[in-house]
Amino acid sequence: MIVRKLMPGRLVAATHNAGKVRELKDLFEPLGFEVVSAADLNLDEPDETEFTFEGNALIKARAACRATGAPALSDDSGLSVDALGGQPGVFTADWAGKPRDFSKAMEKVERALHDVDATDRSAAFHCCLAVVWPDGHEELFHGIVKGELVWPPRGDRGFGFDPVFVADGETETFGEMDPAKKHAMSHRADAFAKLKAALL
Repeated sequence: MIVRKLMPGRLVAATHNAGKVRELKDLFEPLGFEVVSAADLNLDEPDETEFTFEGNALIKARAACRATGAPALSDDSGLSVDALGGQPGVFTADWAGKPRDFSKAMEKVERALHDVDATDRSAAFHCCLAVVWPDGHEELFHGIVKGELVWPPRGDRGFGFDPVFVADGETETFGEMDPAKKHAMSHRADAFAKLKAALL
């Protein structure tokens, strides 16, 4: 089987999330890529109508690739909480509402845990990276980091649910952790390591 390689150059990050763009730039720019976001290019955000991280990642990457004619990378990621049956999952961003307010989303998760009287606070961040080329070729890579939720939130260095998530074996939340350390162990880093091994 011929392995498709992703060549350095312009790469469209199919996201309007500034935190994700920052992480993707940190991962790809040292390798010679010019990462431009869908927000930079004023691209519309497509409706995410799938019920899996993989499906929604492909929707975003395909739309950005069609609109720009350049290879596009998308990230669909979210938090799954064991005691909540995997919620919020693919609806993680929806729990933050519009405009996105993750302080409210974190409170919503905490209330839900309280409502089910959960003593199990285990959770995981999931990430699916999708790469789509203009000729229609597609690749998918999955990453996960497991941990547990804490309350109240701690730290202002991350984004999303980072201030309430402590990875297994760590004492700091992702919101407290040095960004370089977080980038090295996050769900996005796990997916990126697999992408790098296959495509770069």
